Amino acid sequence: TVDLKYDDVSYATVHQSAFLRCGMMPVQPIKELWWFKIGASEERVYYYDPTSVDAALMKRARRSSRDNTSLEIYPTQLSDEGEYKCRIVVWDNTGNSTEPSVPISKEARMMLKVNVPPEKVEITHLTSGRNLSLRCKSEGAKPPADILWTKTSPDGVETEIPDLTKTREIEPAGELYDTAEQIFYQLEENEMIAKISCVVRHHNTNTTIYKNITFVSPAIQNALKVTIQRFAEPVLYSSIENQDGRDNKAGLVKISADPGFKVPYNTSVTLKAAAPGVFPEPRYLWWVGDQTGIAGRELHIDNLEEDKSYYVLAENPLGRVVLEVPVHITTSDYSQWNDSSRDGDVIVDDTTGGLDTGAIIGIVIGALIAVFFIGFAVWYWTIRDGTHVFSPKKEKPHTIDEETIPFRSTDKPLLRTISTQTLEGRRSRREPSI
Repeated sequence: TVDLKYDDVSYATVHQSAFLRCGMMPVQPIKELWWFKIGASEERVYYYDPTSVDAALMKRARRSSRDNTSLEIYPTQLSDEGEYKCRIVVWDNTGNSTEPSVPISKEARMMLKVNVPPEKVEITHLTSGRNLSLRCKSEGAKPPADILWTKTSPDGVETEIPDLTKTREIEPAGELYDTAEQIFYQLEENEMIAKISCVVRHHNTNTTIYKNITFVSPAIQNALKVTIQRFAEPVLYSSIENQDGRDNKAGLVKISADPGFKVPYNTSVTLKAAAPGVFPEPRYLWWVGDQTGIAGRELHIDNLEEDKSYYVLAENPLGRVVLEVPVHITTSDYSQWNDSSRDGDVIVDDTTGGLDTGAIIGIVIGALIAVFFIGFAVWYWTIRDGTHVFSPKKEKPHTIDEETIPFRSTDKPLLRTISTQTLEGRRSRREPSI
């Protein structure tokens, strides 16, 4: 009597080796060995005749070296799954060497199950404040995969997240399955980094896949917690002048300026914000003074005319920070010329000598006031003395000797010219006529 040893169900992983056992007890000389795959009809997979034929009708099939009757398939494909039949024909003469040997046929049926590990795992998220909605999806597994969620502390300790509110969906995708699970989680207060992992486990293929999502808060150096009217709660605040531009620590907000933070008068400037390593990507809000905020990573400033400080808010679900960005004017020259400007054939030299507008206006006003007071003083003293400031012609004063010139009765009293300005002339006008 010959008995066959086999497994009712055998399992294999796609792309690996499948083993279908079909052994004899006790071992007898083989006359023929057949392997079939059972479907709509019996499909011959393998045939063996010790005398002449060792034929693999399936190119990926061969006799196992373990016992010469079991079947191995490599590499296994999903289409290999199904029912198989093993038929062994042996010679048996019941121990009587004088009797002719009689062929005895034995058959066994078994199932081959092909497992497929997850092909793809992806994680998506939605945020509202510090509340997270995370969805993890495992695609293309057979049977469906399991999903659990863990959180890793900053010192590297991983723990399963307890008491999660979650929903799970399993959807068939042909012969495979997609598994999706969604959870709701609230980030802890003052949590700067939160590493959350979706762990996909496929026990049938001994496969574990981690899909991590790490939330990183925007950060600044030398921060102070201050209250700003725009926000309901205090925020971390600092100036870019207090930041170390060489520090590459993940999460630090960095500001750049084109063409620079110090520019000539009437120059346009573009400020850009970035936060390498921050996740989710923060939203940015720019403002100056009491103006309405402008959202976006960049702020364009047209024709800067004076020193100004701009502010930018960087915010994501883990936190928010505010940076002050001062932009300075290097010169107050209103002209865009270098040393001189040419207008036709006339060269206009720049003679301001680097003075600002207020100084130039003050000098002009001071000069006008000085001219006014000088003119007023001249006019006042002229009226007081009865003289004219301007004479059409300045002549040499006449000198008249009264003692040598006789008076006639017909002559009028001698009047001296005004230009002599002598007390003697004044006295002669008061003398009576003779």
